[in-house]
Amino acid sequence: QVQLVESGGGLVQAGGSLRLSCGASGIIFRGSVMGWYRQAPGKQRELVARIPPSGNTNYADSVKGRFTISRDNAKNTVYLQMNSLKPEDTAVYYCNARHVMGDYWGQGTQVTVSS
Repeated sequence: QVQLVESGGGLVQAGGSLRLSCGASGIIFRGSVMGWYRQAPGKQRELVARIPPSGNTNYADSVKGRFTISRDNAKNTVYLQMNSLKPEDTAVYYCNARHVMGDYWGQGTQVTVSS
């Protein structure tokens, strides 16, 4: 059974930082494209950042230069370091794992940035 468990969300003031973590089990983590998505109230879920097994990252334009995605294959964990947070970053953040066997999602973690 595949499980993705996010942690690290919370309330932070604008300009602050948070680090999200996502621990994966039940999948071949090393062979999976790992990603972070977010969904704000009334909006569609959008890609924030993605890191394939090769390690070549890509980011949404809105977070470039502020967010960093990384992965630790030994720990089956993907991270999202978020700096210089803005109120418009407020959303539920979801971890995603994409593998030949399927497409999997975590339960989400709330990030709230106050102005």
